[in-house]
Amino acid sequence: MQQIKLIECPRDAMQGWSEMIPTQTKIQYINQLLEVGFDTLDFGSFVSPKAIPQLADTKEVLKGIRMSDTKLLAIIANLRGAEEAVQYDEISYLGFPFSISETFQQLNTNSSIAESLGRVADIQKLCLQHKKQLVIYISMGFGNPYGETYNAEIAIKWVQQLQALGIGIFAMSDTVGVSNPENIQTIFSHLNEAFPDLEFGAHFHSTKETANEKIEAALQSQCFRFDSAIGGIGGCPMAQNDLVGNLATEQLLAFLQTKGFTMQINQEALIKAQAIAASIFHL
Repeated sequence: MQQIKLIECPRDAMQGWSEMIPTQTKIQYINQLLEVGFDTLDFGSFVSPKAIPQLADTKEVLKGIRMSDTKLLAIIANLRGAEEAVQYDEISYLGFPFSISETFQQLNTNSSIAESLGRVADIQKLCLQHKKQLVIYISMGFGNPYGETYNAEIAIKWVQQLQALGIGIFAMSDTVGVSNPENIQTIFSHLNEAFPDLEFGAHFHSTKETANEKIEAALQSQCFRFDSAIGGIGGCPMAQNDLVGNLATEQLLAFLQTKGFTMQINQEALIKAQAIAASIFHL
């Protein structure tokens, strides 16, 4: 059976949280998550502290991290952030949010889509020089709330342009929780057929009620990489005031188990991480 790749996203959970989380608490939480057995931890970001003040201490958090077999991913939004991130041996992946909504790309990265394409080219060169891998998040990949033209062909077109730069991993991102089984299957089926050598993942924002049908649709379309966050906390603070939560790790694991998938997860470590998350996010 195909191996599932699990990417836990404490960064996405923390970034829009209204109460400032102490640095030591973040370190404790991330170190516990590193013991669970996830493939990758989306742990922090190198973006403007004015834009995302909750993650302004990412460099301080890194100093306290105890590395494991789990790899680290950091979000960046421009070349300056990438230049900082590549200096850390602990970081394996840089993640860039590439919105296919012109409105949201301006809101999120203060640049147009065309300008962002140039940024990605420069960041990819930097990643190759420093032996990092660039992950592109196709933000608003399943629709947007701005009334702009959207269809699956637009999302697929941008993947085609970006993969020409040598990008190997794409996370199709449901930034505002509007994906449904139909467009999930359309996008992943087309992408996997057109680009069989690339890795495609699902970064769903979802309610508990619709999460399982989204996971099912992705699996049926040969998507085996999933982003999630314990408790389903998070969402993009640049998208809208009422954050649509992340796919909940607990729900994802339970559903995958019903489908016969076996994950190499340390249950005791997961329970301890859930307890820390409960105290941080008032679960």
